[in-house]
Amino acid sequence: MMRTKPPFRADHVGSLLRSSAIKEARAEHLAGEIDGERLREIEDREIAEIIRKQGEVGLLSATDGEFRRSWWHFDFLGGLDGVEVIESDQGIQFQGVQTKAQSLEITNGIDSSDHPMIAHFRFLKDHAQVLPKMTIPSPSVLHFRLEDDIRRKAYPDIDEFFDAVADAYAKAIRGFYDAGCRYLQLDDTVWAYLCSEVELAKARERGLETDGLHGQYAAMINRALAGRPDDMTITMHVCRGNFRSTWISEGGYEPVAETLLGGLDLDGYFLEYDTDRAGGFEPLRFLPKGDKMVVLGLITSKSGVLENADDVKRRIEEAAAYVDIDQCCLSPQCGFASTEEGNVLTEQEQWAKLAGIVEIAENVWG
Repeated sequence: MMRTKPPFRADHVGSLLRSSAIKEARAEHLAGEIDGERLREIEDREIAEIIRKQGEVGLLSATDGEFRRSWWHFDFLGGLDGVEVIESDQGIQFQGVQTKAQSLEITNGIDSSDHPMIAHFRFLKDHAQVLPKMTIPSPSVLHFRLEDDIRRKAYPDIDEFFDAVADAYAKAIRGFYDAGCRYLQLDDTVWAYLCSEVELAKARERGLETDGLHGQYAAMINRALAGRPDDMTITMHVCRGNFRSTWISEGGYEPVAETLLGGLDLDGYFLEYDTDRAGGFEPLRFLPKGDKMVVLGLITSKSGVLENADDVKRRIEEAAAYVDIDQCCLSPQCGFASTEEGNVLTEQEQWAKLAGIVEIAENVWG
């Protein structure tokens, strides 16, 4: 049966290809040709249109496409008190391509007094005819993306750091709720990196102690979620990297599945399953029976080629061998533009994929 609360049978991760008007305006603002007020005017106009289109294709939730952001994570993290986005020596390395060179720095105590993205959500809510959905990076992303010596300068005690991040997130979550948010998604690359020996080795080279890290992350995330109201749905999207249609990590969910699916106080999970990089569906056996949902990311956002509906249905049936099909939904494996550069496909192909998800979900769940 179809669902009337999130996550929905046909859902999406959040980011959408930036319109040409957005790209031009951001470039002009960076060059000093237009001011911040003019940029916001263009963003407002383009976001209102992108919200309308999501409802048009049949989706029951809408985001702002992350049109006001450059990054899926740094923009939010840089909006926390005590965290700054800084220029770096090198970018984040994907398969054959590297992002622009920026990183994070802690300047003082981490907090969330008045996060600017709460205003972004208010605009979304005021214009959405369907349920407005907010997407933010997971708390664990801040730790994993920091150089360990930078963290130690501000927080020599790792437990104090985790507590500070969790408490800042708890305030931000409450801020979004007070602004009317009832559907929040935490985007998290770290749980996928914990499934990759290659990425774990890189983390150790940066000074991170990786043994037991998934347990520490679970405790931090649960602390951040502890005070959330009962009528607020919070999900997590686990990502293997998504930049210009490339990726970072490979490896199935088995190493973290029991903690991820059974140990986090979340309502659902968006899991990437568009390629064999994600492994098989066997880890889904750890999803507790009941109200928790898993959104199967079987439609790739990295290519414009439209999936065969019958093939997708067969994949859903394969997953149902390990998890109740009534606890399943369908989505793209990731957003279409985790950074402002976007993936390598057209806007028309993007909308065709989202419309296809709606159609398949209706055929599978009624």
